[in-house]
Amino acid sequence: MKLIDRLERKFGRYAITNSTIYLIAAQTLFLVLIMMGKLDRSQIYFTADKLFQGEWWRLATFLFDPPIQNPLFAFFAWYLFYLMGSALEELWGAFRYNLFLLLGYCLMVAASFVTPAYPVSNAFIGGSVFLAFAFLFPDFQLLLFFVLPVRVKWLALITWLGYGYLCLVGGWSTRMMVLASVGNFLIFFARDIKLTFKHGKRQMVKRATATVVRNDQPFHCCTVCGITDKSHPKMDFRYCPECEGQYCYCTEHIFNHKHVKK
Repeated sequence: MKLIDRLERKFGRYAITNSTIYLIAAQTLFLVLIMMGKLDRSQIYFTADKLFQGEWWRLATFLFDPPIQNPLFAFFAWYLFYLMGSALEELWGAFRYNLFLLLGYCLMVAASFVTPAYPVSNAFIGGSVFLAFAFLFPDFQLLLFFVLPVRVKWLALITWLGYGYLCLVGGWSTRMMVLASVGNFLIFFARDIKLTFKHGKRQMVKRATATVVRNDQPFHCCTVCGITDKSHPKMDFRYCPECEGQYCYCTEHIFNHKHVKK
């Protein structure tokens, strides 16, 4: 995105590296304080009502609210957050990852002003990190219940269905939080999603109008290395929104190629 590129050139030097680790460290500290009885969770969650009462510290402390009070399950939640957050930072760079988190934070806080009494949960911000990771690495496998290997794209699909269910059965406060939680994802990946659907529609038209289609004819071919969906059926292919034209790349080169400019 050109806007993000301009922002990175101007403010990139202020980016915070390893921000995922800092968030996990702060949440770990808060969990220890809660377990020791030194801190009450009611003191750290954020609602706009509390902010209007002068409790401004909640703007920061809700980010450090541990995902769950059980240390074992909290550890696995932090492990997944570290795995996915670090992967996004390595792929995008610290500035873009910081911007993704900051955008999610701002949208969640803004949504809270629409529903002042509804508490903001940092779980939604972690959810947006998961959705971004699943979009970029759809074939990455997780061991469900430590036994069953599942690709993250299917878990992401379940997450999207869950968000849709919350929008259908929940109140306006829940709907606002769900929309805010996926807002940063939609802003970052809008062009990619549009190109994916656009290319898919073109392929459907071609398949419907073609009179003869060879079974070995590939539909996707990486512009850099030349591999196809036939030679590598498990490989994902995407179309670069920065290149001028329909240029296809495999997952190894979608973020590692020279953009084609006419």
